[in-house]
Amino acid sequence: MGLGRTTNQNMQQKAAVLSGIALLVMTVAAVFAQGYVHSSLVVEGDAATTLKNIQASQGLFRLEVLGWLIIIILDLIVSWGFYLFLKPFHAGYALLAGGLRFLYTVILAIAVSHLVITNSVVQNAELGTSSDTVAQQVMDAITAFEAIWSFGLIIFGLHLIVVGMVAWNTTRIPKVISFLVVLAGFSYSLIHFMYQFIPQIENVTGLLELILMVPMVIGELGFGIWLLVKGRRVTMD
Repeated sequence: MGLGRTTNQNMQQKAAVLSGIALLVMTVAAVFAQGYVHSSLVVEGDAATTLKNIQASQGLFRLEVLGWLIIIILDLIVSWGFYLFLKPFHAGYALLAGGLRFLYTVILAIAVSHLVITNSVVQNAELGTSSDTVAQQVMDAITAFEAIWSFGLIIFGLHLIVVGMVAWNTTRIPKVISFLVVLAGFSYSLIHFMYQFIPQIENVTGLLELILMVPMVIGELGFGIWLLVKGRRVTMD
């Protein structure tokens, strides 16, 4: 019995470290892929300029795609790691949290496939094809990526809410960390629900997103740092 408990605890602590590392690396990859490359190359509502930007920086755009593929792999690791780490606290909610994150990762993979399509369209554009046609194909694929990813972030937010609830109900994880994770999850789900289902108030949603950006970032990132620093020494309730 004691040996089994020790083994489970060791697995839980290793899962904490692995998840923490994955979250931190994922953050760097996301800042590069979305925060730097995507935001600098894609001009909302301007298909022609977006196409020119991507054509002039095809290597950089392919690095964005690579960044998203790395994020997908890391998300799968986090899905499994969170399940293992939270399971000793509440097996049912741990499975739900891991399942929601896995579902989000599948949706993200579908979204990123449209960036792969974008890269293919740019590379394989025939000389006789109208640049306007190519530009529209590129913009359609990028818009699909953004819309599908946004929908997935609703699921991602629900995942964080479940993680935060499990964390809140154990004395081993600081309440402030638990609260920030729940707040981040609520923010993600609310904002992207509004983007998806109330598009007529997009300006209001954009302003709300700016306001909630800090808790959205700090919530999961803070939990990742805690997992890496403190989680490896956690003991089961």
